[in-house]
Amino acid sequence: MLVVAWYGSLKGLVLERSNLRPVQPLLRGASPVVVVAVLLLVSGCRSHQDGPASGLTPVRLQLDWYPQPEVGGFFAAQQLGYYKAEGLDVTILPLPQYGSVAQQVATGKAELGLGSSDQVLEWNSNGLPLVAVAATMQHDPQAVMVHEQSPIRDFKDLEGHTIAAQTGATWLKFVINRYDLHQVRQVPTTLSIANFLADPGYVQQIFITSEPFFAKQAGAQVRTLLISKSGYDPYRVQFTTREFAAQHPDLVAKFVRASIHGWQDYLKNPGPTNAYLLRVNPALNPAQEAYTAEALKEGAFITGNADDHSQIGRMRADRWQANFAQLKSLGIISSAIDPATAYSLGFVGQ
Repeated sequence: MLVVAWYGSLKGLVLERSNLRPVQPLLRGASPVVVVAVLLLVSGCRSHQDGPASGLTPVRLQLDWYPQPEVGGFFAAQQLGYYKAEGLDVTILPLPQYGSVAQQVATGKAELGLGSSDQVLEWNSNGLPLVAVAATMQHDPQAVMVHEQSPIRDFKDLEGHTIAAQTGATWLKFVINRYDLHQVRQVPTTLSIANFLADPGYVQQIFITSEPFFAKQAGAQVRTLLISKSGYDPYRVQFTTREFAAQHPDLVAKFVRASIHGWQDYLKNPGPTNAYLLRVNPALNPAQEAYTAEALKEGAFITGNADDHSQIGRMRADRWQANFAQLKSLGIISSAIDPATAYSLGFVGQ
């Protein structure tokens, strides 16, 4: 069923609190009519089978943004029939306006959602019993983008500069603390790179898989600093509620297994899935999609190691513990929680 929603102007789009929400130019410059068209199309991002009629189990995956190559593996698993082979009828949901992935999953509007390990830890500390079941990305592709001539070569060089970053950006708090920075000013980032293009000294938080493409298309020469290189390196993850994971472990394992298969195929041959994404999200373009897919592979964001696809989906307890310790030291998590309750290592490899 298609759901019509009016999102108004792009200025009305509100990002979730997380410092790890994508800052994508997905609908940048689009008219409200285009926005509505995208929403109409992506609301149908589901397999062609009806769950009850086909005997397949319906499962809803809540994205943390819109359909794009950064989530291509899930669409590949859907379009190539890997979910269906596991007995699942998966519907992939774009993030609604003013929506929170955590709330969508916690309230049962979706069985699984996409987020990051630091988000899941923080949500648990705030009383939401959510559990990560697999890694979508081994390393986050968020970065700081500067012009080629910028004197900023390392995170310590941010001293004395203004940074356009998401409100409450945890990574920036970490960088300021680790590098003992005292004169860093933060301004809110936007869904545009217009300010970056107009100001040679502009410093902006971006996704390395996206914004550099548009900056280079506009004639700018850029450099990037991956935030993960600063020492702040959470996973991007798939999560559900602890109750759902406990009650339906086989279903979760099937979803994770099919998703890994989808990512393996997408990384080998993203073309067919990108063509589908272009149909459901006409705000994309083929050159952008190809750039993103190549950036995902070149940076080994999904695999962690360009030559070893066996790591897709896997997580390590020590990295979760380290991220938890970072959040505690920054005062972002103050409640007493066991970080091991925020993730499960048992669903990958089943």
